[in-house]
Amino acid sequence: KCFLSCFFLEEIYTDDTECKLILHNTLNGVTKPFQQVIDVSSGDPHRAGMAPMSFVRQVLAVCLYPELLTEKSLPLDARQRAQKLMGACSGGSVGSYSLTSCGIPCIQKSVAEFIMRRDGGVSSNPEDIIFSSGSQKTVMMVLHLLASGEGETQTGVLTPRPCPHTLPPLLDEAGVTLVPYQLMEDRGWTVDLDELHQALKTARGRCEPRAIYISNPGNPTGDVASKSCSHQFLVLNNVYQDSVYGQEKEFISYKRVLFEMDKEYSETVELVSFHSISSACMGEAGLRGGYMEVINMDPAVNKYLRSMQDSSSPPVLPQLALEIMVNPPTPGQPSYKMYSQTTLSQNAQRACEFLNDLPGVNCQPGMGGVFLYPCLHLPPQMIEEAKMLGVEADVLYCQKLLEEEGICLGAGCENGHEDPNYHIRAASSALLLCFMCLFFVLCVFLSPSNYFY
Repeated sequence: KCFLSCFFLEEIYTDDTECKLILHNTLNGVTKPFQQVIDVSSGDPHRAGMAPMSFVRQVLAVCLYPELLTEKSLPLDARQRAQKLMGACSGGSVGSYSLTSCGIPCIQKSVAEFIMRRDGGVSSNPEDIIFSSGSQKTVMMVLHLLASGEGETQTGVLTPRPCPHTLPPLLDEAGVTLVPYQLMEDRGWTVDLDELHQALKTARGRCEPRAIYISNPGNPTGDVASKSCSHQFLVLNNVYQDSVYGQEKEFISYKRVLFEMDKEYSETVELVSFHSISSACMGEAGLRGGYMEVINMDPAVNKYLRSMQDSSSPPVLPQLALEIMVNPPTPGQPSYKMYSQTTLSQNAQRACEFLNDLPGVNCQPGMGGVFLYPCLHLPPQMIEEAKMLGVEADVLYCQKLLEEEGICLGAGCENGHEDPNYHIRAASSALLLCFMCLFFVLCVFLSPSNYFY
């Protein structure tokens, strides 16, 4: 009855080493047909060109240098928020340790109140909130908690295909078996119940499935689970909720759906959800801050989970950023207008429309998140060349784009995609949309007669 879901930001990508090498060579005078490397594979908004949110940086700057409390050039609400947050820190300083191994209590309370607002009043206990230095750490903690057995008794986790490409290595490192289930691309990357049952049936005998991973909104697919889907397929919420933009779509957490069900489920299904300041709303990936909410977990197991980070309390500054994320400026406050104008959501719609107008490309409409996952119809000669080189055709495609045009995309096979079609993963941040359009126009790599040649 343990259902696992997590918010996962694309923070590491396979071509990172090659990308850094090309960038290093370009900066050191090595002749290339481009002047800069543009990374559209990563979900790191600031790396992609998004400017930091002024309110976030202003508050954190005051917290780090309290003398700015009297600086009249900073908005009053930013200075007041900083003063409040410093008061929550031990000794009134961000340089002190976190008050508990799970986080600063008043910020745990703020996160719980945010979850209650999001879920229409469904209760959230601050003690169920655990902070950490990023989502990957919390996910790894839970995976280690789940891991047990060997062979037929080894823990299995039902994992969507495509999935975040950082997930399979984490499962492998934790000693957990990946049990794949295919998302339905022709239905907007939805979960098919029959496919899920088949995945479970296939897994029996080689592992013991104990959890299911759901990304909502989908990563990298951009789908958003509907309420009817949630009732059919009970998991928990995965929060990219600040970036749901599809028509007639809204973020509905799996926790909310769970608590609308009978007590047979609402009081027994174990549920863990993750969120992070790396999301599209904040984009502060480098601060390394996130939280998980633990629901219906056995008290003894819950206690053990908390003890896993007893020796390393979560860093304070990311917790302060989390408090800002869950309590942004409100109407009437000086910083509200500028803060509310910051969004990445509309870019995926514009990019999707553009991609679908290109020959050899089709892309399911993005409903949420910051990724698009278009399907490529590659020329036969590229597929043959890839076979000769012993690599997947989408990998070859991405390698050539990087080498010839300085564009870094993510190959679909990195996301566990194994169907006959080829895909790429791309972020759709505002400053990269024009670059994406430009390189797709200039590079005729999808032409059957010539690609990169």
